[in-house]
Amino acid sequence: MSAEDALPVAAAPRPRRRQARREVIYRHSVLVRITHWVNVVAAALLLMSGLQILNAHPRLYWGADGADADRPWLEIVALNPDSDRPSGVLRVAGRQIRATGLLGVSKAKDGSWSDVAFPRWATLPGVRDLATGRRWHFFLAWVFVINGLIYLASGLAGGHFRRDLVPTGRQLRPASIVKDIVDHIRLAHPVGEEAKRYNVLQKFAYLAVVFVLLPLMVLTGLTMSPGIDAVAPFLLNVLGGRQSARSIHFITADLIVLFVLVHVVEVFIAGVFNEIGSMITGRYTIRTGKGS
Repeated sequence: MSAEDALPVAAAPRPRRRQARREVIYRHSVLVRITHWVNVVAAALLLMSGLQILNAHPRLYWGADGADADRPWLEIVALNPDSDRPSGVLRVAGRQIRATGLLGVSKAKDGSWSDVAFPRWATLPGVRDLATGRRWHFFLAWVFVINGLIYLASGLAGGHFRRDLVPTGRQLRPASIVKDIVDHIRLAHPVGEEAKRYNVLQKFAYLAVVFVLLPLMVLTGLTMSPGIDAVAPFLLNVLGGRQSARSIHFITADLIVLFVLVHVVEVFIAGVFNEIGSMITGRYTIRTGKGS
């Protein structure tokens, strides 16, 4: 063996892994950020005060009356409320779901069982007080509506809805919609230019909430007001009666809560600090390429 053969062979240098390139963009205007956080607070307190109101009569009907003899399509009741082990039950269209501790029966401050539809931690105020709950609900409703009108006027005047929320022709192609659905299932988030705009599923969701669910929730809320009925009695006929308006109000509120829950989950999956930070500072960081 020659002297050259005895020399150690140096290992080939391993290629350095390049970090993904990033770009910071300005995503949300000041007005969008302010109205967003006002909505967060107002919507949360509206929900809690609304549950306080529903606690007074946790049953929903279709039609005009909703008297005691009418059969509700949804009700939250307590079974054996005076026993040592009461049960909370949710009944929907004849189906019964036990939900003790969350619906129908929950723990009171002193540790005893209380037969209320919703627990005290979920209502505003935390004790049974329909009058205070109604005052909170009406006040917050005006905050919510005025804030929403400001956002709506700004979005229309500034072109935000046309520019950011109206789907493009390419996005409306079936192949594009299927791709977005698959990407959501795979939790695959876009990079580069695609990350700078909402995908078609996001646009559909935002448009449905802003232009369908929220207006319908406000309209049904107004319809339940005797003062508004005196001015616009036709609303009761359009919505099928006061109890139908109450049911639609509840359903739209539930759909908005579902939207918020999905939205929050997506925020955590996409990067909670980046997402929440963009709604505070307006600046959003996107990946413009993959590392290697």
